[in-house]
Amino acid sequence: MPKAKVTGATSRLKQDYLRLKNDPVPYVTAEPVPSNILEWHYVVKGPEKSPYEGGYYHGKIIFPREFPFKPPSIYMITPNGRFKTNTRLCLSITDFHPDTWNPAWSISTILTGLLSFMLEKTPTLGSIETSEYQKRCLAAESLDINIKNKMFCELFPEYVEEIEKLIKKREEALLKANNSNMNSNREVTTEQQSNMYYILTNLFVIVGFVLLAYMVKYVLISISD
Repeated sequence: MPKAKVTGATSRLKQDYLRLKNDPVPYVTAEPVPSNILEWHYVVKGPEKSPYEGGYYHGKIIFPREFPFKPPSIYMITPNGRFKTNTRLCLSITDFHPDTWNPAWSISTILTGLLSFMLEKTPTLGSIETSEYQKRCLAAESLDINIKNKMFCELFPEYVEEIEKLIKKREEALLKANNSNMNSNREVTTEQQSNMYYILTNLFVIVGFVLLAYMVKYVLISISD
């Protein structure tokens, strides 16, 4: 946990942090910035059987000094096909709707609400409409994007390790596919060469028979004469 001047927000966020560690939110991890406890970064790991499966979505939560009496603002950093990046999200758990905010809500509540809304299709300010295919493409791209993000790498080393393994596995699969295609092309070329050899051999045999027939005919005519 980062060191910070003790305030109401600091004390509450430290408590929420401990609760979050003891009772993690499924598919979502969050860590405060070491130098500023009011800024947290989170990662949503795409749930199975969703368009986000295989993706790692990085975002941040900015808490006001008046937290928990005032709500935070939430941003998504990684392109995801659901939310605009680096844009304040309009959710009932953010500062877009202070009238719906409940001071009893914790960081776990915020992360759970964010994941729930991400999996829905309800439009709101900051959301975008994309196809499931585009979301799956962005899920694959998220690996390369996050591995280049300094804050992501500093706060989530366990995910960096996972992503590096996935990227290595993907590269090995691509290399294997390329080698397989090359071998297939070689086999096709060899087969084509074999077919050509077979055709030429048969052609030579036919031509040989034709020449032999003409020679026999010539000899017979000569004998007859």
